[in-house]
Amino acid sequence: MTETADAPLPDDTDAVRAALIEWYEAGHRDYPWRRTTDPYGILVSEVMSQQTQLDRVVEAWDAFLDRWPTVDALADADRSEVVGFWSDQRLGYNNRARYLHEAAGQVVEVYDGAFPEDPDELQELMGVGPYTANAVASFAFNAGDAVVDTNVKRVLYRAFGVADDDEEFERAASELMPAGESRVWNNAIMELGGVACEKQPRCDEAGCPWRQWCHAYETGDFTAPDVPTQPEFEGSRRQFRGRVVRVLGEHNELTLDELGPRIRVDYTPDGEYGREWLRELCSDLTDDGLVELRECDGKTVARLRQ
Repeated sequence: MTETADAPLPDDTDAVRAALIEWYEAGHRDYPWRRTTDPYGILVSEVMSQQTQLDRVVEAWDAFLDRWPTVDALADADRSEVVGFWSDQRLGYNNRARYLHEAAGQVVEVYDGAFPEDPDELQELMGVGPYTANAVASFAFNAGDAVVDTNVKRVLYRAFGVADDDEEFERAASELMPAGESRVWNNAIMELGGVACEKQPRCDEAGCPWRQWCHAYETGDFTAPDVPTQPEFEGSRRQFRGRVVRVLGEHNELTLDELGPRIRVDYTPDGEYGREWLRELCSDLTDDGLVELRECDGKTVARLRQ
């Protein structure tokens, strides 16, 4: 597809906006976090969604909020329990659970339990970057800027020939978003990318509201920026990292040779998957602030950091 550094948006921008919002409001995927304006629940959903399919997030989100229903409850929770939950639910890197727990503590201690509403101030929370801050500001407070995620980039690239450049995506997304409507707009354009403008587009089947303006629909060229794929979980280092956290959560502390067989049946101290392999795995978790390693009587001992 031909792209330009300053691709013009359609002249009838109001019609483009109205068409998308009408399409979204007529019927969209019903995720529970779309039914709330509670910033805590929305933050949890955003962090969980960073590395997990949304349909899988629903069950984990419900279970998480059943266990820690408020930001105060999460702040008071034992960190190892939060990390253990994260690992059991296979929600991606466990340091996100740690950051979420620390962010809850900040909200309680620094902001007296009330989330800041401004995207810039939300970024002061541990582990909250520009995208997540903007999403929380948009969906909780209707006070965000245009969200630009992978789905939004794909839509803008295909529909209007916006260059595969972060600044250009930001510019185009901001121009398109109607003032003061970040909640519905950001939900709508992300829904468009997730339902109609997927990697394999479903323009007619999903009733894409932008077909009359879309360059890709007109030309049949549905190329789009590359989208990173999530590595296989089974057998991955991420899977074994999660097992380490879970096992250490069940025991006060373990030597590497006590820990190894509990996370891998083919563990042998001097084998390919032995002490050195496990030491490197635990060192990664140490760098993330999740595990402590110490030497005792010539043996390496691991425990969860409290």
